[in-house]
Amino acid sequence: MINQRTLIIGANSGIATALTLALLKDTDRQLILITRNIEHLQGIDSNQAIPIHVNNYDEQSIKRAVSKLQAMKALPITQVFICSGILHSRNIKPEKRLEDFDANAFSQIINANTLSPILWLKHLTTLLTSEHTCKVTVFSARVGSTSDNKLGGWYSYRCSKAALNMLLKTVAIEFARRAKNIKVIAFHPGTTDTPLSKPFQKNVPVGKLFTREFVAKQLLDIVEKTPVDGELSYLDWQGKHINF
Repeated sequence: MINQRTLIIGANSGIATALTLALLKDTDRQLILITRNIEHLQGIDSNQAIPIHVNNYDEQSIKRAVSKLQAMKALPITQVFICSGILHSRNIKPEKRLEDFDANAFSQIINANTLSPILWLKHLTTLLTSEHTCKVTVFSARVGSTSDNKLGGWYSYRCSKAALNMLLKTVAIEFARRAKNIKVIAFHPGTTDTPLSKPFQKNVPVGKLFTREFVAKQLLDIVEKTPVDGELSYLDWQGKHINF
């Protein structure tokens, strides 16, 4: 019998798709899948997985999606995964040197990786605050750690994830006062075999390029084991803490 819900934002990404397939095995749980492309969801049982299509992740689209969530039957959302983000696109590449820095590319990456997740949290907070435990995982990256930066480069992506981590840390402090049921996790999935990492896979050490199914399994295990403690947990795919 379905008695709780998981919300996956950016549900058409590689890891999110693997999360969806893994969670569909849980007959106690209904999935809500927010995505800009619902074609990959065809054939999924609509009783167990409800798609919500959004045109983009600007604030108005986010507000409309959350309004649809609020109108649904009142089952608690006990898990949230915010999986959306970009590293590169047809017109954007990670900077190898300072001369490659481009203000427009920086703005696009900050909007996708930093602003979008915090806007989702802004509009979801009231819905998630209840007597039920809710664990919110936002995809970050190890390169967002200022103390771990030994190689330089990738200015925009590093900055977007470092800023995201600071926002999530601040959110966790606030939630410890006013939404004690919510746990926030910033997750580094490692280098996963998805389109996001494809241009950079030749430099990945042997054994360090993970399948999306492996990362999804690791993440679900980490979420299960991480306590609700009023802190931000910045964790890698092994469940190990990353220094800010």
